[in-house]
Amino acid sequence: MKMRRMGAVVLAGGFLMTAAVSALAASGTSALPPPDPTARNLTPYMIQLRAFDACLITQSQLMGTTREAVHTPCSCYAKGTVSAMTKDEIQAFRETGYFNDSARAKGYAFIDRCRLRRPS
Repeated sequence: MKMRRMGAVVLAGGFLMTAAVSALAASGTSALPPPDPTARNLTPYMIQLRAFDACLITQSQLMGTTREAVHTPCSCYAKGTVSAMTKDEIQAFRETGYFNDSARAKGYAFIDRCRLRRPS
């Protein structure tokens, strides 16, 4: 039962992250979603899980394929992006629930490096 709840929390976080990634990629900082209070106490690993879940959803849609097909590239993206983030970028994510400008630039670099498609 506890695992189901944890899975639901991670999945919900992924959906929130997907919305944030879509909004950020499309419009920059002008149309940011409201801060996500659930991100306040996330560890870097939990942020990585959110980025991974969001990547699976977004990239499977962009590429017209299954989530399983983008599992490895999304793992590359999530691990690389969060590992490259500074303490300030991690803290900014905790305060807002999405990547700030410098972390987003790192994310785009890992999208390219991991052979994923950039959202339009």
